[in-house]
Amino acid sequence: MPNCYLIIIDGLGVGSQEDAHLYSDEGMNTLGHVSEQTGVKLPNLGQLGIGNIIPLKSVQAKENPQAAYGKMREVSGGKDSTTGHWEIAGIQLDKPFPTYPKGFPTEVIDAFCEGIGVEKVLCNMPYSGTDVIRDFGEEHLISGNPIVYTSADSVFQIATHNEVIPVEKLYEWCEFARTQICVGEHEVGRVIARPFTGNPGAFERLSDQRHDFSAIPPKNNLVQKLFEAGIRTYSIGKVVDLFAEIGFTDFQRTKNNAEGIQTLLSVMEEVEDTFVFVNLIDTDQLFGHRCDPEGYAGSLKEFDCQLPHILSKLNDDDLLIITGDHGNDPCSTSTDHSREFVPLLVVANEKSVEKELGVRATFSDIAVSVAQFFGIENTFPGSSFLKS
Repeated sequence: MPNCYLIIIDGLGVGSQEDAHLYSDEGMNTLGHVSEQTGVKLPNLGQLGIGNIIPLKSVQAKENPQAAYGKMREVSGGKDSTTGHWEIAGIQLDKPFPTYPKGFPTEVIDAFCEGIGVEKVLCNMPYSGTDVIRDFGEEHLISGNPIVYTSADSVFQIATHNEVIPVEKLYEWCEFARTQICVGEHEVGRVIARPFTGNPGAFERLSDQRHDFSAIPPKNNLVQKLFEAGIRTYSIGKVVDLFAEIGFTDFQRTKNNAEGIQTLLSVMEEVEDTFVFVNLIDTDQLFGHRCDPEGYAGSLKEFDCQLPHILSKLNDDDLLIITGDHGNDPCSTSTDHSREFVPLLVVANEKSVEKELGVRATFSDIAVSVAQFFGIENTFPGSSFLKS
């Protein structure tokens, strides 16, 4: 029985959306700028048709690409991972998750401090994750008070040193913030545990022990509907966290893209009648947020090199979708996500899909298409890119 593989290259955008000015993201173009600035060669993605989606300096368009190609517009307000993944799964948010450009209000911080039994928090401002431990890490070591910070996204992030606050205790604090503090009008998309280690001047984030505590997704979403229909649902990477661990038969959290890709290749050896939802985070977490175009290009090249192995494991009737969840232009001066279109590459039986998919009106076209692929009824917004 056929399988569907949905791969999200985190932070891979292909140019500013029409409403990018509302997010101060005019002119952003993650893939276009990385291609122009680094000259990265992506021969396998090129064969699929990634150079047909937008003009790329280092990747030529193909006359007859192997995949169907297009790009997708995000309808929901926001530009964060939760919003992007949820819309891909058929959830369009009428109201964006709240953001805190001036930090969290006093009532939120006071309630959090009282609940976990600390005197105060450090920082409470939008901040880069690496900079915040550099600037507040030593004070945290002395006082034991947690570092709380946010970003342009809807996140409540808590950073603590693993020798001051055990990681399990940090997870408990995050669970408390998720269920007792970040609720109602302050229901952020994610509460994120950010443990770190090391000494002043050489602090390092423990990215493999990061944990995301997501808001609860509405039940009418692709993952839940597939699960209820008896389709096996498998998460690789952080996807399971973005859906609050709801609706997945199996999951495997991963430390990096290399582990994520190897996990996918192993899973492809043994699954049938399965939906495999993959997030490859390095492009976003390690390079987009750190304004590192060369690193970003290297991460794309890593995936490109593994792509033939992924394609070789597809059965004739399987469906492979490669896309992004938002932009994160490392060639800009911003360390935040960007409001961009995302690429859409679809590998399927030639009788199943047209080559040119155009500009899709919503990320949710993926949810409609995957539901159709597995033959389940759905009421997701959007339209299928598969033939009837």
